[in-house]
Amino acid sequence: MKTTVAATQFASTPDRVANLATAERLVRESARQGANIVLIQELFETPYFCKEHDPKCFAVAMPIAENPAVRRFQDLARELNVVLPCSVYERAGNAFYNSVAIIDADGSLLGTYRKAHIPESPGYHEKFYFSPGDTGFKVWPTRFGTIGVAICWDQWFPESARAMAVQGAEILFYPTAIGSEPQDLSIDSRDHWQRAMQGHAASNIMPLVASNRVGTEKGEHWTVTYYGSSFIADHTGAIVKQAARDNEAVLTATFDLDWIRNYRNAWGVFRDRRPELYGPIMTLDGQQRAR
Repeated sequence: MKTTVAATQFASTPDRVANLATAERLVRESARQGANIVLIQELFETPYFCKEHDPKCFAVAMPIAENPAVRRFQDLARELNVVLPCSVYERAGNAFYNSVAIIDADGSLLGTYRKAHIPESPGYHEKFYFSPGDTGFKVWPTRFGTIGVAICWDQWFPESARAMAVQGAEILFYPTAIGSEPQDLSIDSRDHWQRAMQGHAASNIMPLVASNRVGTEKGEHWTVTYYGSSFIADHTGAIVKQAARDNEAVLTATFDLDWIRNYRNAWGVFRDRRPELYGPIMTLDGQQRAR
């Protein structure tokens, strides 16, 4: 089966309605270019509010079933026959999560992934807003292939990608919000960010799609310039499409998932895994504990 994926990027504004309209426009453009699965950036409905601690931002969160972006994207997915992983700020009871609602091409909601790894650094104060996700890493059989979806900081952890791969993922998707480090503007992590995910694609022998935002967003204490550079990597980790650092963009690439599956099987990476030897990564200090 040949599947066309799309990565998109844009600058989110304080106008939530306008951001939803921009996201829809880019999804429609992706579909016009033949995309079957379209990825929008992390928390696209608003500016990246985690730049600092502001209790008012909790009002952005709502239950998945009540989120107008999810409902709108369900209708859009059904209309365009596309799969849409939709990044939202989720409220569940008194808990708050950085989540992705997985919408299949018929508009059905397949389920939700909640971000597992929550960062905390200047300009990226996510621990104030989000509890660590409790869903675990999942895969989703969609009309256009089985996908794994994780979120931003998850992409720095190879265990995340491998957990999705061993469950049968065929393509990995990472919605993202990353840019400058406001405490030290000499740091440019763009290439490191890309290489980390290229390694996931290469090690798991499957394509990978990352969508990041662009633009400069000013907070009370920190200002962050997001470096875009959304990209699509092939099953060897090579970047086949890449956006600029500062422009709105739609990228598409087509992969033959059956051919890649045969290539992956022949390479033997999953045949030769030794899970019984990987105990040290099950602890923070690398020390195996007696059971």
